[in-house]
Amino acid sequence: MTTPHGGTLDGAVIRTPRLVLRPWSTEDAPEALAIFGDETVTRWLSPAMSRVDSVESMSSILTSWFLAPPPTPAGRWAVTSAADGRLLGGVAVLPLPPEQSDLEIGWQLHPTAWGQGYAAEAGHAVAHHAFASGVEELFAVVRPRNLRGARTATSIGMEWVGETEKYYDLRLQVYRLRRGELDVPRLPGTP
Repeated sequence: MTTPHGGTLDGAVIRTPRLVLRPWSTEDAPEALAIFGDETVTRWLSPAMSRVDSVESMSSILTSWFLAPPPTPAGRWAVTSAADGRLLGGVAVLPLPPEQSDLEIGWQLHPTAWGQGYAAEAGHAVAHHAFASGVEELFAVVRPRNLRGARTATSIGMEWVGETEKYYDLRLQVYRLRRGELDVPRLPGTP
């Protein structure tokens, strides 16, 4: 299936011009540890995730992700470079607690991949995947002061809708994207 902006979806693999989003593997554990073992990444995750401290722990986490996958169109993908296959981070579409009825887009990148638009590109691709599967709206929840996360949400096309303590029992900024709003050009000077 071809998605707008040159992305393709082949089963569980989503391709964009610069990225390949593929299922995680336990073989990714050493590279994933460089992401999820980095305090500058994990401090912003919702729910709060402690820094992973070993390859064995990372391998256990990855195993749990693919042994108990969320129902489609939700999922977790490793974000890799289409040019060289290097692991850049992860992106997910997951049900938000407590009711599990709202779906969240989340992203985590290695700090060396920050500032290059990869998170927005990956988030945009999984938004297309979710909307093609019949989802009507997606959310991103961002910790206060996480300006990079807020910029990524708006780069995907999400709009800020307020703050809440509904999800994860944390005070979070909420961004929303509705199916009809994806890829709609914004007027100059509007967020």
